[in-house]
Amino acid sequence: MSIEILGISGNPVANSNTDRLVLQVMRSSGLEYEFVKLNDLYLGPCRACQTCVEDNICKLDDDFPELAKKLQEAKGLVIGGYTPYGILDAFTKAFLERLCLMMHLNRLNEQKYFVTVISGLSKQTSELALKLIAKELFREKLQPVAQLSIEENVPYLTDQPVWEKATKSGELLAQFITEEIECWL
Repeated sequence: MSIEILGISGNPVANSNTDRLVLQVMRSSGLEYEFVKLNDLYLGPCRACQTCVEDNICKLDDDFPELAKKLQEAKGLVIGGYTPYGILDAFTKAFLERLCLMMHLNRLNEQKYFVTVISGLSKQTSELALKLIAKELFREKLQPVAQLSIEENVPYLTDQPVWEKATKSGELLAQFITEEIECWL
């Protein structure tokens, strides 16, 4: 069976709160999913070489083409990042930059749904990162479902209100994917 949701974490910390929240959203959906840690891949930023314009295939020699295949297969995306040093992490940013190759022909990600997760110490920075990710994904014609933010490094994430929100977001994502409800956009 193919995956229906691709979960991506840009947080390099093993079993980070970002990872755990991305996984909670996917598990709550009840759908087939795959989880990817970006730091486990060799993935660089877009080089603006324009070689993908004619066929939507990146010519850089790294792991993005395989990740792009998984994204094409999925109907939903749960993307998690974090905000070290007051800005979105480099892994998540590089992933977002590389998505542009998928929009040149036929907008390969159009009508997919997404949930974003950000962890960080500053509420203001986290909100900015959520807006950045949403803007990039919306530009790709993905449809937003929910945004989740984890403030500070809480040791007991399951005791936080955001855990229940992640559960509900996963259920809602599944409803959109299985067409139980229509997108509001």
